[in-house]
Amino acid sequence: MIVLRSEQEIQKMRKAGLLGWHAHQIAASLIKPGTTTLEIDLKMERFFLDHGAIPLFKGYPGRVPFPGTICASINEEVVHGIPSNRPLKEGDIVSIDTGCKIGGWCGDSAVTYPVGKISADAQKLLNVTSRTLNIAIEQIPKCRTWSEVAKKMEEYVVKNGFYVVETLVGHGIGREMHEDPQVPNYVSHDFLRSGDFELRPGVVIAVEPMVNIGTKKVRLEKDYWTLTTTDRSLSAHFEHTLAVTEKGVRVLTGNPVHDSEKIDISKYI
Repeated sequence: MIVLRSEQEIQKMRKAGLLGWHAHQIAASLIKPGTTTLEIDLKMERFFLDHGAIPLFKGYPGRVPFPGTICASINEEVVHGIPSNRPLKEGDIVSIDTGCKIGGWCGDSAVTYPVGKISADAQKLLNVTSRTLNIAIEQIPKCRTWSEVAKKMEEYVVKNGFYVVETLVGHGIGREMHEDPQVPNYVSHDFLRSGDFELRPGVVIAVEPMVNIGTKKVRLEKDYWTLTTTDRSLSAHFEHTLAVTEKGVRVLTGNPVHDSEKIDISKYI
């Protein structure tokens, strides 16, 4: 069941989204050859804790509870990569996914970053995946149902010669990180039959296109978390928490819109 959120509740979720945005600025400042994803993880965790927020990912239930505040997925790793002491290298791409809860409300966002100078193919992948998320933001006010949006996202990815991951989808978000509905980045007969939903004011969703260069197929690695492309081709992942309102779409994990939303992050970089 989809729970519609009030304007007051959406405003509370914005607090979590803003912390997520600032945490990503910390990550962006740290990503360079030689940095480890564990270093980034520890800095982002400290930022959340210092600001009274609970990291959503750390301890997330699974066969092995997830050990990090961030998912850090490098190159062929699609999502759920575990932070480690593996140094980033020139030419890598790394997806940083993180979320937090503050005041009982959640925010969730992801960005794929280049490490130094990357290949033309890798840059195209980042551009296309980021643009796919922006297409969703642009199309939500113009569409009645999510399937209409997902169709345009999928068409854009395919037109550019890439593949939409279908094993994983976005999700509703609010009091918990994962709520109804499921939010795919593609359209299937099953979704049209029983999963599609209306884009009514109060719907809050985490939209997260995952795009691969060579195949849509993924596999689970031995750590029980990391999903990689089966052909070891590159993958990218972008995500925002979005609220549908009477005035359009509000990007809850977007950048500050006025000075009162800005936080000093200098001590973390």
